[in-house]
Amino acid sequence: MKAEIKVDMYGKTVTGRVDSIAGATGTRLSLLPPENATGNYVKVVQRIPVKIVVDPSQGDELLRPGMSVVATIYTHEPAALHRE
Repeated sequence: MKAEIKVDMYGKTVTGRVDSIAGATGTRLSLLPPENATGNYVKVVQRIPVKIVVDPSQGDELLRPGMSVVATIYTHEPAALHRE
């Protein structure tokens, strides 16, 4: 799937593609998953790791851990406009 990554530090958007999606949430894969033994039944946000490979033609900018980005994944191609 096509992806766009808006990098705040550079003020630009780079393109890439989804390489893989993890089979479980981050808490399920952690060494010691949190236990909710307090009886609190509040729904917890689940994050599923997604690996996006940046297109090599995007230049010399590097993405580093801790950088603020907004990733958009396009799950389908937009429908073509048909004129009659």
